[in-house]
Amino acid sequence: MNKILNFINLHKGEDDRAKVLENVVSNISFRGSNLWILACAIVVASVGLNVNSTAVIIGAMLISPLMGPIVGAGFGLGIFDFALLRKSLKNLLIATVVSLVVSTIYFYLSPFKETQTELLARTAPNIYDILIAFFGGLVGVIAITRVEKGNPIPGVAIATALMPPLCTAGYGLAIGNFKFFLGALFLYTINCVFICIATFIIVKYLKYTPVKQVDLKRQKQVKYAMTFLIIALMIPSIYFAFKLYEEKKYNEKVNNFIENEFTNKGLTILYKKTRYVTLPHKIELAFLSKKFSPKEVAELNQKLKFYKIENTKLQIRQDTTDLKRDILNEIGSEKATLNEKDILIAKLKKEIANARIENAKILPEIKILFPEISNISIAKHTFNESTDSARTVPVMVYQVHKKLPVSSKRKLAAWLKEKLQSKELEIYEEQMLFENSKKKK
Repeated sequence: MNKILNFINLHKGEDDRAKVLENVVSNISFRGSNLWILACAIVVASVGLNVNSTAVIIGAMLISPLMGPIVGAGFGLGIFDFALLRKSLKNLLIATVVSLVVSTIYFYLSPFKETQTELLARTAPNIYDILIAFFGGLVGVIAITRVEKGNPIPGVAIATALMPPLCTAGYGLAIGNFKFFLGALFLYTINCVFICIATFIIVKYLKYTPVKQVDLKRQKQVKYAMTFLIIALMIPSIYFAFKLYEEKKYNEKVNNFIENEFTNKGLTILYKKTRYVTLPHKIELAFLSKKFSPKEVAELNQKLKFYKIENTKLQIRQDTTDLKRDILNEIGSEKATLNEKDILIAKLKKEIANARIENAKILPEIKILFPEISNISIAKHTFNESTDSARTVPVMVYQVHKKLPVSSKRKLAAWLKEKLQSKELEIYEEQMLFENSKKKK
């Protein structure tokens, strides 16, 4: 038993406690460089959320100094250093306000106001976010108290994800969506509180010496306050997680219903939309060619109960004008239209395809007609580029050991014009004299 306890003992590899506390205190303050780093990290994270780039968001989380005051608050509670606790909370408030101001200004000025998936992911926290924050916080504090800090610190910065919720809250303020603002702020609060609680637990487990002796009543007050915070944050998080679970189960049932009743019967679905948030829930479908009578629609609505899809109305869209508009809106919302970059790539691909001449296929034909020719190179070349008289002409360079007669050149030009379907053509002859000179040597 002692061997097992020794194996999981956190006191092994522990750093000097005075040094740990010194590092914690030094990372609390948001003055000078720390404030500038925070503001820059917020801008980077906001850009990442704005363009839906996970890599950029991760980079912002790595350079963010937000963990400092949260860990400081946990240490302050753990050693009953209320001065450290007040200082940490004050600096956390400063950091939060600065972050909200910077992100709100960015999103207000940004021309792109579309709600990306990375932004949406931070607006509805649940119990899993609590688990991530708590266990991420545990790892972070354990790493801070080690002599060898190792690799966990960057991982904790990514896992606990303090920056994106703050930026999303700023986005909510910028576009006037207070549901986004409150949801993101709630996620940020969850992260802060549970990282702090994880820190408190590790500090207590490692038995850091309290700064001053606190009576039993005061200790109980601290515990009661933390318990209240945990319950206050866990109840809505559990509710959101339950709603998320319900929605996923509902979507599974709907997909099963659609597959059995339509897809497996060879019907092509042109449009599908599930509205879970409305009451009653709605399933909207449209088909490529099948038309349903009111009786058939009523029967399908009755079948929903067989699939345990309760409180739902099935609507089959058969009005083509409105349907076309909705499909176009759906395509637009899913960013199916090509952006400028895609258009440019498509244009360049087309130009390359048009300009390509397959020399390898033409050479065998030419050798049959003109055995003197040993090799060719044909490509389209633009003459007088960037002028009004610009023209693109096929240019051919052929290699021969002996000069072609004028009559053969004319025949070659006429044949190639017909082959390439071109009215103009440039032909150049290259004699392979260098091979002869090599043989003489």
